[in-house]
Formats: sequence, structure tokens, C-alpha cells
Amino acid sequence: MKKGARFMALAMSAAMVLGMTGCTGASDSQSAQTAKAAEGETAANAEKQDAAGEEKPFSGDATVFKLGTTVNEQDSFQVAAEKFAELVKERTNGAYEIEIYPNGTLGGERDMLESMQIGTLDMGIITSGPFINFSSAMGVLDMPYLFGSNEEAYTVLDGEIGRELLDTLESSGLKGLAYAERGFRNLTNNVKPIQTAADLNGLKLRVMENDVYTASFKAMGVNADPMAWADALTALQQGTVDGQENPPVNILNDKTYEVQKYMVMDKHIASIVTFAISENFLKSLPEDLQKIVTDAAEAVTPESAEVCAKLNEEGVAKLEEYGMSVYTPSAEELEDWHGAMRQTCIDFVTKQVGSELVNELLTAIDEAE
Repeated sequence: MKKGARFMALAMSAAMVLGMTGCTGASDSQSAQTAKAAEGETAANAEKQDAAGEEKPFSGDATVFKLGTTVNEQDSFQVAAEKFAELVKERTNGAYEIEIYPNGTLGGERDMLESMQIGTLDMGIITSGPFINFSSAMGVLDMPYLFGSNEEAYTVLDGEIGRELLDTLESSGLKGLAYAERGFRNLTNNVKPIQTAADLNGLKLRVMENDVYTASFKAMGVNADPMAWADALTALQQGTVDGQENPPVNILNDKTYEVQKYMVMDKHIASIVTFAISENFLKSLPEDLQKIVTDAAEAVTPESAEVCAKLNEEGVAKLEEYGMSVYTPSAEELEDWHGAMRQTCIDFVTKQVGSELVNELLTAIDEAE
């Protein structure tokens, strides 16, 4: 069986195990209406050519696509979204525009993915964690200490296995366009300084709604409490959880430092981001517009990665300025973290998606080192 077919089979069986039901995309009538509108715009574009073959500026009302994120306007997601919108508008001569909804206006990340399934949202920029609920194969990206650096992650994700993982989302009515970067996730809490893996024992930490995250932290003696980020902020403020884990830029932008005193730079997971789109919506567009949308998503990710790396680096310094205690474990100390989390999660994910997929990913990472 070819790899692509095997991945798709994994995704389909995973969807059955997870018990997912009918939310697979827009209705046939919605798709037909969208296609008809898109064809009309394509015809309008053709009429922009004058007798000399020169293109005239688009003068009608633009067709608007909705793109959602959960971050604020200073975030690297916003930078990527704005650049993406600029490219789509430019490459369609103003016939199509992207309307950006930041700050979780359209719901949490899982909510937005479900909205894409049923056709009420066109696209979003989403961190990797929620995707396991739509394709268990995507859970391999959430194994702790998987990537040693951002560059290593790019090498693997830009290759064959990265593309095939995105393709597993199609069985859930979603399409992954391109990967982007969020930065490495680190732990914070408001109880005590953390230096070793053993120090985490007994802490109650909010984690993403993701079985791999839950298994990772339970392996370290943590009381892992999965919840959406909007609920997590309230839980941290009220003290019903002791801590959480996120890249520095998130901790800074969401002002988590106001209710969290200690951060340890354990870099346990490289937070991968995906440009996701409703598959039915994408297929309803003319082929040339599909290519414009896909190419634009791929084009903006390098710039987004640079912005993200800078924001995370500056974020650590600012968090210290704001009074947060930041500890960076030595390489020897991190070996204990690896031992406590990594093999447990490899075993856990292997049970979910099979040893062949896990081994292929680990081999690709070894080759990228």
C-alpha cells in the first residue's frame, strides 16, 4: 500500500475510534452556491482584460473569506494572517479578500475546526494540539522532545511525511495547507520553582485538550487538566489549577505572568501551527483560486517563523522584567525530563496510530539531525 493511502486509512480508522459523526463539511447547496459565486468572480476577472490585453483594476464588490485565530493582533499568527490576506488580494486583483477574526472571536481552536467542518468558517491558523481530535495520526507531532530545533522541525515537516500527515485531515472534512511555527512550549506555575522533572510531582496543570499532552504530564506525576485556553485563564486567576505550558510569546501576550510566578525553559514540545481550511470550501473554488490560496499559505510561513522566533526570544527577557522567575535546565537535567516523558508518549502514540508511522517519523527526524 502506498504511504498516502496508508495514512488515509489510519486517519479513517482513527475517526471511527474517536466516534466522530456527521460534521464533514458544508451542505451540497452551500457548496453549489459558493462555487457559483466563485465562478462569477472568475468570469468578472476575465472581463478585466482590455483590447490590448492589459488588466484593469477590479471595480466590483470583493468576495470575502473568513479566517479565525485565537491570538491578539501583536502575535506572529496575526502577521501571517495579514500577509496571507495581502497576497490573496494582490494575486486576485482585489476580487477576493480575507477577513481576519483574532482574539478567539469565532471560538477556541477546536471550535473553529468544527466550524470549518460544517462550513460556517472558511479557514484558520491553528496550533497542533486540537488536530488529534480530527486525525489521531496528527498526535505524533505532540510527542515531547520530538524535535531538537526549529530547523529540524522544518526539514521534517516540509518533507513527505509532513505532507502526508496533513492529508490525514481530509477524512474529517479539513485540509492542511501549510505548517508554521509557534515556538517551544515551557511550563509555568504559581507554587514553586521547577528545576527537575521530579519537581512537577503533584502539581495541577492545565494542558490542551489532547490525549498525548495528558499522557505526557501524567507520566511526570502531574495532575493534568485538559481545557480550552479561554477557560484556562480563568482557572489560573482563580487558582483552581497551579500552572500551564505555552511558548513565551503566549505567556507574554495573554499576561499569564500576572498569575504565574515561575517558568522553566524545558522546551518539552515544539508547538507546530497549521493553516487549515474547510475542504469542501476549498474544493468549491475554481482551480486557479485554489492554487492562489494554497501558494499564499506556503509563502507566508517563513516570515511568520522569523517573527515568532524573535517574539519568543524577546518575550523571555520581558517576562523576567515583569518579575517572573525563569530557570533554564542544564543538558544533564533535561535528560531526566526526556526519560520521564518521551518513552511513555512514544508507547502511548504507538498504540493509537501504529508503530510504522511512529518509526517513520523518528527515522525522518534522525536523518534531519
